Amino acid sequence: MSIAYDWDLIERLLHEVQNGAGHSFTPRPYAEQHAAALAAKGEPVGDLDHLKTRACEYEKLLFERGYIESRPEEDGGNGENFVLTERGSRLMSLIDSSIPGFEHPRQVLDEQEDALDEITFEQVSAKAQIA
Repeated sequence: MSIAYDWDLIERLLHEVQNGAGHSFTPRPYAEQHAAALAAKGEPVGDLDHLKTRACEYEKLLFERGYIESRPEEDGGNGENFVLTERGSRLMSLIDSSIPGFEHPRQVLDEQEDALDEITFEQVSAKAQIA
């Protein structure tokens, strides 16, 4: 059984990490903003509390698996914010919805048992045809 990730939410979190110098990373409000953006597009939002919980779980998973790391003080780090690692940057470029054709890499990731498993991601992201 493969794990289904909410790539739009993960993309949102990675963008917040990227732009997070000087302020704390707060996944629950980002989930609320993500839900508001979905609603504005007329897309179903689902259970907001579940979305907030999922955002917190993704933060932990992205940190533990090396997609994000604590932001250094000299880069605006405050102990409660992050920077993208090289792996996190590759993930963001693969799932970035502003890039034409972003659906294909997401589909390839969805076909994996756990696309964010470090070894699986390294193997999949190294394939030139999905980038």
